[in-house]
Amino acid sequence: MAAVERLTQAYAVLRKEMARAIVGQEEVLEQLLMCIFARGHAILEGVPGLAKTLMVSSLARCLDLGFARIQFTPDLMPSDITGTEVIQEDRATGRREFKFLEGPIFNNIILADEINRTPPKTQAALLEAMQERQVSVGGNRMPMKDPFFVLATQNPIEQEGTYPLPEAQQDRFMFKIFVGYPSEAEEFDIIRLTTALEEPQLKPVLDGPAIIDIQRTIRRVPVADHVIRYAMRLVRATRVHEGGVPDFISDYVSWGAGPRACQYLVVGGKVRAVLHGRYHVSTEDIQAVAKPVLRHRIVTNFNADAEGFTTDRIVDSLLETIPAKAGPIGSSPDTAGVLKK
Repeated sequence: MAAVERLTQAYAVLRKEMARAIVGQEEVLEQLLMCIFARGHAILEGVPGLAKTLMVSSLARCLDLGFARIQFTPDLMPSDITGTEVIQEDRATGRREFKFLEGPIFNNIILADEINRTPPKTQAALLEAMQERQVSVGGNRMPMKDPFFVLATQNPIEQEGTYPLPEAQQDRFMFKIFVGYPSEAEEFDIIRLTTALEEPQLKPVLDGPAIIDIQRTIRRVPVADHVIRYAMRLVRATRVHEGGVPDFISDYVSWGAGPRACQYLVVGGKVRAVLHGRYHVSTEDIQAVAKPVLRHRIVTNFNADAEGFTTDRIVDSLLETIPAKAGPIGSSPDTAGVLKK
């Protein structure tokens, strides 16, 4: 419990320090921190000018971690991300040998800016580092720094000349976070802050070893069986081919979420519980992280696109339909009846 209290206090200080540079976006910032503390990666989607890059760079300063921004373009090569081997000559002996020059991927926090603007071959180089926390260069495997997080951005209004991430690659991101427009009061504060004489100098609140310790604390948080089963019911109810799913899933979904979604729902619930000062996970914690976990793992069909039935609406309907306490899907007439609503 002492570890939870320390984490909660550190989180409050971190939020206060970030507020000196970032106005509003409290939910986005909370989800970013949840993803980092859970040892996951995130996609940030929003129109240009919403401080996505500033948010990530400010977060790196407050966490005292190495930061690199990679601008993804159509001509970006995998070696531009991972690094390359060059021939180096010893001037004294004349001996030549290969030397590896590290790319920007060898940092703690990576901002993959507009990741959907580069071809799949280059995307794969980043996604290998995300999944296996290592890259293959010149036949050698190079481990990533620890902690290691990838925060990718996408622009939803420009689709021409882009390479959308395949569903299998999107599944490697723990959260997909929508960054919306600020409120009128927040926009006023943004203008006043950004037109001042000096930019705020952020101070480190945590460091790498502290974050690794937080990640271990998160993993030790217990989860009751009924909470795990609730997360499973939410995910399994998205799989239209398994049967016994709600009617709106059959009508609007082509493919549902896989087992990784269950894992991230539970881990995300653990982080949220700890950040709110609790050492146990409730079904409310699972519900709170359902949208960022599931919205990029549910593949909608033409009917959904034609009627404007988004994945967020599907998740909302699931949360209203799936009971928090029940047996496995289809295990009883009562449960099956609820799911068909």
